[in-house]
Amino acid sequence: MLAELSIKDFAIIEEVTVQFREGLTVLTGETGAGKSIIIDAIQLLTGGRGSAEFVRYGTKKAEIEGLFYIDHPKHSVYEKAEAFGVEVDDDGMIVLNRTISANGKSICRVNGKLVTLAILKEFGKTLIDIHTQHETQSLMDVDRHIELLDLYDQVKIEEVKSDYTVLYKQFDALKKRHRELSENEQEMAQRLDLLEFQYRELEEANLQPNEDEVLTEDRNRLVNYEKIYSGLNDAYHALYGDQKALDWLSHSLSSLEGAQNFDEEIAKKTEELSNHYYLVEELAYSLRHQLDSLEFDANELDSIEARLNEINRLRKKYGQSVNDILEYASKIEEEIDQIKNRDSHIVKLEEEIKEKAEDVALEAKHLHDLRVKAADQLSSSIHNELKDLYLEKAAFGVDFETVEGTETDPEIEGKRVKLSRNGMDHVKFLITTNPGEPLKEIHKVASGGELSRIMLALKRIFSQHQGVTSVIFDEVDTGVSGRVAQSIAEKIYGISSGSQVLCISHLPQVAAMADTHLYIQKHVENDRTSTSVEELSMEHKIEELSRMITGAELTETTKEHAKELLNLAEKFKQVHA
Repeated sequence: MLAELSIKDFAIIEEVTVQFREGLTVLTGETGAGKSIIIDAIQLLTGGRGSAEFVRYGTKKAEIEGLFYIDHPKHSVYEKAEAFGVEVDDDGMIVLNRTISANGKSICRVNGKLVTLAILKEFGKTLIDIHTQHETQSLMDVDRHIELLDLYDQVKIEEVKSDYTVLYKQFDALKKRHRELSENEQEMAQRLDLLEFQYRELEEANLQPNEDEVLTEDRNRLVNYEKIYSGLNDAYHALYGDQKALDWLSHSLSSLEGAQNFDEEIAKKTEELSNHYYLVEELAYSLRHQLDSLEFDANELDSIEARLNEINRLRKKYGQSVNDILEYASKIEEEIDQIKNRDSHIVKLEEEIKEKAEDVALEAKHLHDLRVKAADQLSSSIHNELKDLYLEKAAFGVDFETVEGTETDPEIEGKRVKLSRNGMDHVKFLITTNPGEPLKEIHKVASGGELSRIMLALKRIFSQHQGVTSVIFDEVDTGVSGRVAQSIAEKIYGISSGSQVLCISHLPQVAAMADTHLYIQKHVENDRTSTSVEELSMEHKIEELSRMITGAELTETTKEHAKELLNLAEKFKQVHA
């Protein structure tokens, strides 16, 4: 959930910090008070497009920061964090931060780590879903409909989809290799010449595994010969010789040996010192041996430098290390063999493609069948939701399309089908609100009020599957009233049972359902406009609902009406708890 939002020098907001709770939070206030500005700030925080126009006049930068708590250990935000190298503590705290300077530059951070705007947006998609009158981040995006359908019946579909993905990647790789080998002879001949030249060059270099590392160590030893010799020599002569370390250790050992027969503890220390003495003596002999074997060969250094230069030249062309270069040589050797024996390899690939096509086609068909069943269930669920929203005559459907394939594509039910990473299906949600009219894309057939209800029904169903921690509605109740307004209020509250919901509304029915009611108001101080946010007490909540009902002066009648709305809302909550 979004626990806290801090905004500074953003539009007309000078500085405000809002703490949010679980459940349904409704934000109300006069038009122009800054309600939508808060939503704009959240959109920017989650990767929306920003500009210098958002920076409060006369200030250098606008700052927005949001604190989220994730209580589900398998939430998708953890995958994003791992993928982008962002640390998340065990408490599941995610802090998004965005700064927009007066010159339009933007700085983004996640848990203190600098990230790009694209990465910030990736995190934002897993945390918040914003639905406004003019924008629906996912449900109006046709490309996401197949993803939402899969989420609807995730338990059954996910396993089959995973198996399909493995087969599809293998199938696609085989087809790609087949295309490469089937190119025209001139291109293949040119490719062969290049590969053979590269392979000869690498073969003549006669590289050995880890050779660059060994040579680098040898070069460092020769370049630093004087330091090495001086260090070994000084260490040896500090240990061995008259009045040196071993001499004094020997003297100390002799002294203890004279007293060990009279004290058991001294005897133990004598044995311990004796062991150390012989270890140090052995170390001194080892240093002497290393000194005797140490020699400097300028020719050897020149030879190593020349070999390293040759390796560095090859590294620029073929790999970051000798091992990488050897791996590349092995790879092109295999490709040379494939090109030289192209016909036999093509025949073999065609057999493998045919076999793999049968496997991937079976899995694609299985996935399609599961989706068709899920689509029927989804259509039924959405129809029930729409009935509750007084759109009982509306019809919802899921359209499945396939793309005709070529000879190399698999055959499914007697027809060549082009597959994608999602299978054989291209999915689109369709609806009609008028009996007798054909199903069409959602945004093409619904009026403003109908669209609000349709999208709310979809949100109601998918909110529990999308995995976002917070759902935001910005005046989605525009164009409705009466019994429809009450049904919208109930649906929004229903969504809040599975996700935190923040809602800007002008409907008293929605405001009455709020677990937390925030009032946004605008002030003018010292000839500057600013916005403040206040959590309403029950008394002030009644007054605000009264204003929303009448839009005029408060009367006892409107207050009683407001109290009745609150009582009805409370009864609804108790029944649906």
